[in-house]
Amino acid sequence: MARPWRSTFGLVALVAFCFALATLVIGVVAYEVTHEALEIQLDHRVAIETRALIDEGDDGPAGVAAAIRRREAARSTASLDYLLVDPSGRRVAGPLDATAPITPGYLEFLHYRRDGEQRIAQALTTRLPDNSRLVVAADRGVIDEMDATLLKLFAGAFGLMLLLGIGAAWLVGAVTRARLSRIDRTALAIIDGDLARRMPLTGAGDEFDRVATTLNRMLDRIGGLMDNLRQVSSDVAHDLRTPLTRLHNRLDEALSARTGDDKRQAIEAAAQQSRELLDIFAALLRIAEVEALSPCDHFQDLPLDQLVEELVETYRPDMEVSGHRLVTAIAPAIWTTGDRRLLQQLITNLLDNALRHTPPGTTVRVALERDDAFARLTVADDGHGVAPEDATRLFQRFARAEASRSSEGHGLGLALVAAVATAHRGMFSLLPSPGFGVVVEIPVGKTL
Repeated sequence: MARPWRSTFGLVALVAFCFALATLVIGVVAYEVTHEALEIQLDHRVAIETRALIDEGDDGPAGVAAAIRRREAARSTASLDYLLVDPSGRRVAGPLDATAPITPGYLEFLHYRRDGEQRIAQALTTRLPDNSRLVVAADRGVIDEMDATLLKLFAGAFGLMLLLGIGAAWLVGAVTRARLSRIDRTALAIIDGDLARRMPLTGAGDEFDRVATTLNRMLDRIGGLMDNLRQVSSDVAHDLRTPLTRLHNRLDEALSARTGDDKRQAIEAAAQQSRELLDIFAALLRIAEVEALSPCDHFQDLPLDQLVEELVETYRPDMEVSGHRLVTAIAPAIWTTGDRRLLQQLITNLLDNALRHTPPGTTVRVALERDDAFARLTVADDGHGVAPEDATRLFQRFARAEASRSSEGHGLGLALVAAVATAHRGMFSLLPSPGFGVVVEIPVGKTL
């Protein structure tokens, strides 16, 4: 079942109606307060006039009657009317055409006639010492006119607020629908296969632009993953063709071998080829696992300087045996937040590259330093380096420099380094020639 208030128009219209209702409530309260204040003002005026008449006629009812006649003669009564009756109820003075109330005190509605017209006054009846009754009345026409004015004012304000609210609801709904319609059309185009499309931006920097920017970042990320998937598929198909062909040839040799020794050698060669394939797939799966890693899963604070020192000492004997010279410059007390096993893999891959792909006599330098935000790990050598055209793609899967084609490896080591650095919200880059070097920067953690 549709719920109108869930739409933009319905929501804004509901808010506008609430504002109009609040205006109405304020109007009612203001009307009641103003009406009551006017009545109190009339009562106060009538009371003052009554006291003035009694004070002027201090010699009794005759003096009060004389004071009333003076006011009639001077036409100073304004909206006040007077009536003085004797104890038997007969009129003594005053033009008020009404029946004098029996009970003293205020009377909110006193009906009287003026110029042949029936009117209503607010009156105060006072009993004089001889039981005569003095009535001073103020016409309620002023209050009625003010009430009518206030009612018109608040009714107009309520209607205007309601109209403005409906107009604002329509305008906001139209603008929102237009913006969402553009986003919807773009999303449908992407669903239909146009992955290059992006959410439109107006440049206003509003909420729609912020949402569109976030969606575009998400689409860029998805596009990058799709490109990466296509690249991986292409690389796997291309780079696994040779080892699969060799494996197939070895198996053919085993099938066609005439002697047991030839068959055994062919089978052992095929087993070696299969192990190589398994190593490649294991490395690919490892890279995929690292790239899918949530940046905070299983992370902990760990001393990066100690980790680098331990791995360097592990590789030092192999470096010396192979004729390499290992130089270190590791700053102390550098901590980071990360996965110890992944960081070990990153450092191991960099040291493996330096050991396998450089000739004897090469100096390998391992340095660890930090600045305010990052720990910087550098593994560099003074070997033959790489060609500029190779440097731009070495962090891709199966990418190998031409000089390393004859050495062991599958071109996945630096791809794993890039994946681990990215998982730790870090950065990676190559040092310029001469030689070859990789710099990995990882955010620092606490320092003890």
